[in-house]
Amino acid sequence: MITSCIASNDDQIPKPYIVYMGSPLNSSGDSAEIAELSHLRILSSIIPSEESERISVRHSYHHAYRGFCALLTKQEATLLSGHEEVVSVFPDPMKLIGARFYNIEDQDSSITKLPKNTSSNTTRPNGSPRDRVGHGTHTASIAAGVFVPNASYYGLASGIARGGSPSARIATYKACSEVNNCQGSAILKAIDDAIRDGVDIISISMGRSFVFQTDFKDDPIAIGAFHAAERGVAVVCSGGNEGPDPYTVTNSAPWIFTVASSTIDRKFQSNVVLGNNVSLKGTGISMDTSGRSKTYPLAFGEDIPFHPSLTSQARNCIPGSLDAKRVAGKIIICMNDDWSISKEIKKLVVQDAKAKGLILIDEQEKSTPFDSGNFPFAEFGKLAGSKILQYINSSQNPLATIFPTNEIRRFKPAPVVADTSSRGPATFTENILKPDITAPGVGILSAMIPNEDEKESSLFSITSGTSMACPHVSGTMAFIKSIHPTWSFSMIKSAIMTTATISNNLRKPLTNTSNLHASPHEIGAGELNPIKALNPGLVFETTMKDYYNFLCYYGYKEKEIRLIVSKKNNFNCPKNASTNTKKELISHINYPSISIEKLKQNQGVMKIKRVATNVGSPTVTYTSSIISPPGLIVRVSPRMIGFVKGIKTASFQVSFDGKKASKGYNFGSITWSDDGSHKVQMVFAVNVE
Repeated sequence: MITSCIASNDDQIPKPYIVYMGSPLNSSGDSAEIAELSHLRILSSIIPSEESERISVRHSYHHAYRGFCALLTKQEATLLSGHEEVVSVFPDPMKLIGARFYNIEDQDSSITKLPKNTSSNTTRPNGSPRDRVGHGTHTASIAAGVFVPNASYYGLASGIARGGSPSARIATYKACSEVNNCQGSAILKAIDDAIRDGVDIISISMGRSFVFQTDFKDDPIAIGAFHAAERGVAVVCSGGNEGPDPYTVTNSAPWIFTVASSTIDRKFQSNVVLGNNVSLKGTGISMDTSGRSKTYPLAFGEDIPFHPSLTSQARNCIPGSLDAKRVAGKIIICMNDDWSISKEIKKLVVQDAKAKGLILIDEQEKSTPFDSGNFPFAEFGKLAGSKILQYINSSQNPLATIFPTNEIRRFKPAPVVADTSSRGPATFTENILKPDITAPGVGILSAMIPNEDEKESSLFSITSGTSMACPHVSGTMAFIKSIHPTWSFSMIKSAIMTTATISNNLRKPLTNTSNLHASPHEIGAGELNPIKALNPGLVFETTMKDYYNFLCYYGYKEKEIRLIVSKKNNFNCPKNASTNTKKELISHINYPSISIEKLKQNQGVMKIKRVATNVGSPTVTYTSSIISPPGLIVRVSPRMIGFVKGIKTASFQVSFDGKKASKGYNFGSITWSDDGSHKVQMVFAVNVE
């Protein structure tokens, strides 16, 4: 979850705001001095002279886009939003975890102020680009870490470690701190600098909670990614860890490659044996340093509250709710149905009370292993959990043993959508299918900064989340770009999506943790398959004109869009993108998947156009096949498309008739096949009303 950096509701108190001014006035960007001076002059026009100390810029953006971050009152921000050069003004947001660094630990030392002689002056920032948390180290090594033999996490997941593209070079931009988390203004500055530095791919393993999502022109990552796309730079983002509920996916702009997470064929199993010799298989990562697993008394937190009035809190092991005297020396059972209390806090609560272990019970079985270090731990779903609770209620002296983690390889089924992976549809427009792709994100071994408190600290860790899935895709994009240097990144994105795997290692359809077939709102086009993506046959290239049209169809005014788009493009909205146009036209941009937010049963047929580009044999014919749910009539016209030397593109239409379809979302796919070498799959999601 994220927290706002706004500390007061008083509209008169100055707070950090980001002022987004769109594309630079020239293709090479503005000089730092000219940009900062311009920004300071704009501030001086709205900030009272008696408060001249506030005429200062925290961050100035002038490479890929224009804008700045400054302290403003709400009234000043409102006034500034009406400025003819300003696209949007919004509070500087905080994000979750994600060499250059940005001085967010001591902001004042990096502020640019307007001195009396009106020339700009920047104080050199303090700090260090060194990763003190480990999140950046972990994700960077997943994307492009070199080969490391004999890698393991205290003996677990042993083998050769390597990133997705070991030959790629890494440039890191530290936009987060332990103190201030990740400020939107610093993220914008990092993206702006990365584009100027000439990077090819920007991998962003962070994002705002779906609860705090904002419009695209008020979202720092969406803004930065848009201007990166204009300059041919790919931006890959994690889709969020707030699943399994729908409408939780974040970073869902169409110019962002949005990644969901899945399990791999390795499970970290933590077994528990009860006093009645019943053995239960749980999940979790814990190391036994004693050399021998011991049996201890077993107690349910609900039965040992500090006070009878705290029974419900003790059930979830909330801080201050347990009777420490009755916790000591026992293995404690806690429920995990209060999302506001993390597993780490529950562990610390019982550990500080001198418990001998923790058993956690969830409503559903979890696929993501929690790392409890050397404190015995196991986690179960409600079925196994009910057996544990029944045993406690039937025994006068309940006992249990938690065994150290047992690594199971070639686990089946895999991959499975991670329970925590955020789901679609996207909140702001359901006419773009999100997430785009799924990649490994559960129990991933990768590099980690050493723990200074441990004498023999591991140089690796095992971590889970869409943050880990994101760099798998970033590394794959770098790998494909090295083989196909002339391909645009939207072509590479299409190649990855249309060749994605849709079956597991049991040769059955991909599932979620409820053992139900996974829908495109959970896995996008499917599971990442880097080797197949090297030779997709056809691609669906989404151009900047498509993204510009998206802004028109989304409802932005043409005046705003002209500020946003690159000045070298003399862009006008399509004639059919009037102020009364609904967002259905978004479905028509040339995206590698199809999503229709509303298809009314009585409205007739809706036709969607796509353009395919041949990147395979110059002379080839493709034939379409369709998989659709009962009642939804889907047709492709023409059914066959052909290519000859000199002609690389072909268009086709997909028609959807929902007259007899079930209401709600209907999922399916269209596959283009040639002589057997290629199968190009485009998934679709259609909401019938």
